[in-house]
Amino acid sequence: MAPEPTIDEIEEFKAAVWQNYRERGRRFPWRETTDPWAILLSEVMLQQTQTERVIPYWHRWVSLWPDPQALASAPFDRVLREWSGLGYNRRARYLVQTASLLVQNYQGHLPSDSGELEKLPGIGPYTARAIACFAFAIPSVFIETNIRSAFLHFFFPDQDGVGDRELIPLVERTLDRDWVRPWYWALMDYGAELKKISPNPNRRSAHYQRQSPFEGSLRQSRGAALKILSHEGSQDLGTLVRLTGIPEDRLALALSKLRDEGLVAEEGGYYGIPGGNGPKKTDDP
Repeated sequence: MAPEPTIDEIEEFKAAVWQNYRERGRRFPWRETTDPWAILLSEVMLQQTQTERVIPYWHRWVSLWPDPQALASAPFDRVLREWSGLGYNRRARYLVQTASLLVQNYQGHLPSDSGELEKLPGIGPYTARAIACFAFAIPSVFIETNIRSAFLHFFFPDQDGVGDRELIPLVERTLDRDWVRPWYWALMDYGAELKKISPNPNRRSAHYQRQSPFEGSLRQSRGAALKILSHEGSQDLGTLVRLTGIPEDRLALALSKLRDEGLVAEEGGYYGIPGGNGPKKTDDP
């Protein structure tokens, strides 16, 4: 365990973070709004997806479904079509479920309390606290990959296997409670900049995991099946194998898991999106 940082070290860290933000701060559209629903959409989309890929999707979703009421009433096959390409499609289902719960239980508004936010589908501790911070300016304490990089680089330069339990007190100690939104943006931008100029500091984290290859993965099979079903309507397994080029055993496993998660329904040997288009048989015009 590293020694407790001095006041001077804390101030040096904060100065470095703010200086980087002034000189190289990034601009994203979700940083230019305080609308809680738009911020929730961004935070869910940013889970496991790079920022540049998220931007066009975020713009489209905010335009199509500007509030929970709009998304809650949207056909799910349309929702999946608009999500296609972002990956980890369960997030689309979670967003629809979240929208419905917000309409039913919160009059269509997001709660500001992170504990209440965590009750929403697909919203874990990080996402809940990030929403509380960016939507409501609540000085929450949270950590994500770029924030983790910033603290590892500065306070643990020669230490491996550093757990978030060691970082969280530093996140709290350095938190600028008067400027909580820009402070977290600055932290994230500092961590992102470090990855460009030095080996990824997150490799020294106890929580670091290298992502498995996408090609040939179950994730690829799931995404390919959902893309076909959301665009072309229901299909049988043989047709899906032909259209995707994925081996039958792998595709069947992917469909089974999608069905268990409520992303796909099966009826009479045909797979489809719940509430979407009916079976599209081979003799259809």
